[in-house]
Amino acid sequence: MSQQLYSVEQVADLLGLHVRTVRTYVRDGRLKAARIGKQYRISAGDLEAFTGHAVEAPARPARHVEVSSIVQIDAIDFSAMSRLTTLVMGSATGRPASDQPLRVETFYDEERASLKIIIVGGPASTAGLLELVDLLLEQP
Repeated sequence: MSQQLYSVEQVADLLGLHVRTVRTYVRDGRLKAARIGKQYRISAGDLEAFTGHAVEAPARPARHVEVSSIVQIDAIDFSAMSRLTTLVMGSATGRPASDQPLRVETFYDEERASLKIIIVGGPASTAGLLELVDLLLEQP
């Protein structure tokens, strides 16, 4: 039993109809449906018979993976913070268009000499930027 089953809402979206219209078709017997609990399910075959042509299943949305990272650096003076943020921001914005975009925000608390770098992007891009931050922090 590998036949695709659609909900009334999915059929309404596929046909560009209101949900009430589809339910009326089902209740009137114009569109065959199986009642499962309190909901109707319409098979792909019954939907094709109703419309008179093959109905394409809605495309699944592409998988999207995103990483959020916060790097906190304590005991960093203003000049080191300025150099680090310039290099990090330049690296994030100077990426090829084919890469997943990176969003970077920096916050510096001068009283505490603390820098926070917030990075949001794809796993590989974020990992590359984190490696750069680590490499820059190792330098004297």
